[in-house]
Amino acid sequence: MKRYFLLLAGAILLAPASARACDICGCFMGITPYDNQSGLSLMHRYRVFNGYRQYGQTPQFFPTGARPFFPSPANGDDGYAHNHNGDPNDFEVFRVAELRGKYFLAQRVELNAFVPYVMNTSQINGRQLNASGLGDVTVFAGYHVIRAIETAGVQSRLIVGGGAKLPTGEYTRQNAQGRRYPLLNQVGTGTTDGFVYANYIGSFHSFGLSVNSSYRLSTENRFRNSLAPSTATFANLFYRLPLGENWQVYPSAQFFYEKTDGEMLDGRLTGEHAMNNALLGPGLDFYYKNLSLNTSFQLPVYTAETDHPASAGRMVLSVGYSFKQTKYLIHGKS
Repeated sequence: MKRYFLLLAGAILLAPASARACDICGCFMGITPYDNQSGLSLMHRYRVFNGYRQYGQTPQFFPTGARPFFPSPANGDDGYAHNHNGDPNDFEVFRVAELRGKYFLAQRVELNAFVPYVMNTSQINGRQLNASGLGDVTVFAGYHVIRAIETAGVQSRLIVGGGAKLPTGEYTRQNAQGRRYPLLNQVGTGTTDGFVYANYIGSFHSFGLSVNSSYRLSTENRFRNSLAPSTATFANLFYRLPLGENWQVYPSAQFFYEKTDGEMLDGRLTGEHAMNNALLGPGLDFYYKNLSLNTSFQLPVYTAETDHPASAGRMVLSVGYSFKQTKYLIHGKS
């Protein structure tokens, strides 16, 4: 059973669900050998934007003061203004520490829930704004349309599903003068977003490929803020390397493409945080019995023109535990 390949199908919606400042279409999926296994995981994602392309600046993955895991202490916004004037030290960093749960109701039906703790930092013209707190919770379900298990070394899966991002995070934070922080500097959005996704996974002996695409629509919050429709596509080419009876290692090459027209106000685009980026980089996942460690690191290979700090990359770390599920609440033919 542990030899079977599966991706955390709906994880594509992590970032779009949270819509944390610019990482509107981010995603994370770790390869897992656990077939139809419920589980829990804790994931940390670091996403950074830095450098203005129109000024010929080179993005830095760790700009000074960015702090990939934890932000500086909350300092209000004394002197902070969201004006992009080309300062090479400007950056936007979006971190998420997320608790994830997956439960199989049946062999072909899975339920997922993501509970994020959001940590945002925006540094513009030498002034920094930090915001942390519970973000928007995501819930979704997936159905395994194709479930071809180990036929002459070939495995194949097709998972389709959908769900919603719920407005559980605070989105009304303001400065001492009563001016509300920009939408994507909040820890929540105040919107309810619906999404659909499809995930195909195929493997031949030790080689495998996964392709995952999603589409998301957002409602407006009470300030008439929203996010334009977004799409994200993730491709993962991986190799299974067994090490003894209990250990497995999965090196991979991961490609990610995201696109959205950005923020909207009163039903019109504001021009803020439009995204059209492609990222590429390595991944390395480790499995020991029912424990997992997933890592990935991606750098930009394409970034559309923007007057905001450019996409500089993303890094993901995740630890998880999968249960040896043998019974389901819903029984049926596989």
